[in-house]
Amino acid sequence: MSSQPAETTVPHPSDPLPEQHGRLSTQPDPRLPSWSAASRARIAAIAFWGNLICQMGIILSGGAVRLTASGLGCSTWPNCEPGQFTPELTLEAGIHPFVEFGNRTLTGVLGVFAIAVLLVSWRWLRHKGVGFRRLAWVPLIGTALQAIIGAFVVRLDLHPGLVSPHFLISPVIVAASTVLVVRLYEGDGTARRTVPWSTVALYAAIAALGFTVLVLGTLVTGTGPHSGDDGEITRIAIDPRLISQIHAASVWLFCALLAVLLVLLHRDPRSAQARVSAWALVALTAVQGVIGYVQYFTGLPELLVFFHLLGAALFAAGIAWVGARLVTWHSDTAPGAAEAGPGPADRITAAADGSAR
Repeated sequence: MSSQPAETTVPHPSDPLPEQHGRLSTQPDPRLPSWSAASRARIAAIAFWGNLICQMGIILSGGAVRLTASGLGCSTWPNCEPGQFTPELTLEAGIHPFVEFGNRTLTGVLGVFAIAVLLVSWRWLRHKGVGFRRLAWVPLIGTALQAIIGAFVVRLDLHPGLVSPHFLISPVIVAASTVLVVRLYEGDGTARRTVPWSTVALYAAIAALGFTVLVLGTLVTGTGPHSGDDGEITRIAIDPRLISQIHAASVWLFCALLAVLLVLLHRDPRSAQARVSAWALVALTAVQGVIGYVQYFTGLPELLVFFHLLGAALFAAGIAWVGARLVTWHSDTAPGAAEAGPGPADRITAAADGSAR
């Protein structure tokens, strides 16, 4: 199989050789000479996993705001109330201001993790290539964009034309964060395909359709009963039953394409890791579909809608996980390695690799 590199990792002459700890390789930091490879690897793992978990968590906290009708629990932004940054407990407002303000607070936590991911990538992971470092900007840029849109959502009284994009940014960030986590534990060589271009093209169609499924899901929510507030909130002027049926049809089409992808992956002995992630996506899609149908026929109970939101976050991560497994960054250490896929030699530490050369 011919495989063209998707990204070339060219270390700068002044960059120190990376050091391996477990499955993670990091470069020594001249500013922190006492920090060992184990310490750097631990911090990198906390930053990348913390970012991914929190990016999923913001979807759930946003869902909690909507499902508890707390969307206008705070009447302004960034203050909760004019001249008052934090909420106060009153009998009239109840817990709504705290739920809404808690969602805002989590955005600040996201910002911390996003900055940590960026710093770790540029200080300790330069050997993973410029594409990796560029992708590390996505969580920070996406979180900042979320905060800006969130302010307009409050000021425009939860208009669905902004609420839907406010949600849809999160799955994109989750997908990018998932790729970053996969890439963190992968090799440090040049990116190479592990499957034919036809499989990559099919995956691209699946990913696009997956995002379409999420878009249609937000439209279903925008026509349903959970507006995010107890007051008179503008809803999307589409027949809820019709848009729900279109959403379901898109999911069935997604499942059909995913089944074809599985067939292709099982025919290719080089795609073992991709098969694992694809089957995980199948299981996740099936559970998400069951929840979707049950909530539809039971009148959209809040708890099921909440679990469906959790499924949406995992759905985005699952699609990204499959895509990341169609490529390997393990070093091509032997003739034919691109065709045979990663082997034991690929796990040689970067430092030993450098001295061997």
